[in-house]
Amino acid sequence: MKKILKKKNKKIGILGGTFDPPHEGHLNISKIALKKLKLNEIIWLITKQNPLKQKPYLSVNIRKKLSKNLIKKYKKISIKYLDDLVKSKNIFDLLNFLFKKKKIQLYFLIGADNLVNFHKWKNWKNIPKLAKIVVFARPGYSRKALSSIAAKKLKKEDWIYLNYKKINISSSLIRKFW
Repeated sequence: MKKILKKKNKKIGILGGTFDPPHEGHLNISKIALKKLKLNEIIWLITKQNPLKQKPYLSVNIRKKLSKNLIKKYKKISIKYLDDLVKSKNIFDLLNFLFKKKKIQLYFLIGADNLVNFHKWKNWKNIPKLAKIVVFARPGYSRKALSSIAAKKLKKEDWIYLNYKKINISSSLIRKFW
């Protein structure tokens, strides 16, 4: 943690999730975010369990190991697991913990599928006070995401929607082949 949050005024992207399993789609949006948003680095914030989803297929340790292996060539991407330290798995609490550590500019990266149910997240309306929300288009979700409750209720300056060359892959799709 000290290495990542050492300097002030850094632009850090947070890609939170269960990463069950991590895949090229996670890596792809991380690389795009680094370039388009001119981020200093990205943290893959692995959580034990998404409160809105079923229990993960893989253990936290296996997901961390697979994630580290996937990003090993990318010095600007790191893996963190803070659930036990923060005593929470909710992204608001995790972002709040990071935000208080140093004066840094946080960018919370999510897929368009997550924006659809974003209004169900704990303290969702307060997340923009901690981080700019960056929504990445996903096949089949653009219309739902852009007409979602969160898209309508969040201020325009609190979030951005990025279209990019999409990789049609998801952790749930990968698990179907295991």
